[in-house]
Amino acid sequence: MSPESAISFLFIIYLFAITPGPGVFALLARSLASGVKPCISMALGMAVSDVIYLILACFGLAVIAEQWAGLFMIIRFAGAFYLLYLGWKMWNASPEVSLQNGVSDITTTTAKGLLQGFLISASNPKVIFFYIAFLPTIMDLNSLTTSDIALASGITLLGIMLGLMTIVICASSARRFFTSTKAVQSLNKTSGGIMIGAGSYLGLHG
Repeated sequence: MSPESAISFLFIIYLFAITPGPGVFALLARSLASGVKPCISMALGMAVSDVIYLILACFGLAVIAEQWAGLFMIIRFAGAFYLLYLGWKMWNASPEVSLQNGVSDITTTTAKGLLQGFLISASNPKVIFFYIAFLPTIMDLNSLTTSDIALASGITLLGIMLGLMTIVICASSARRFFTSTKAVQSLNKTSGGIMIGAGSYLGLHG
């Protein structure tokens, strides 16, 4: 992969990362509710899932998706249910606790954040479609060497993280305006509504 191709691929991955979809809306909701720090592991989990899909695409993801269509459907519904659950928790988060802690009371460990992000991205039809249908149009997957795949994986990880963290930082910056109990309650319900909407979209659009 030439330096020019690598830069072009990074730009494409960055644009893909910020394209609206269930994963982006889920991360947007989490950043509005909890700020930047809790979103880092979640974004990383989503990026790792994308790297795995990229590697699978290099080895025939379309064939894998066709043979394991039932499994992909189960993963999609599991992801949708999980987003709905997170949305419900955000919707019902206590505004008093949020004000006291400076973040939403929807807290999570790094490992749990990684798992959340991975599950959301792995079950996202937008991600699956990108690596099955669109990626082969911009890259000759059959001609990639092992080093090319490793480089593309690193670029994908970097591009996805840059895109997702751009969204997180921009959304999180709006939280400083929510300083009253009523404002925080509205923010929690807005975040929960976005997350529920993302889960509904994921479950209904396979």
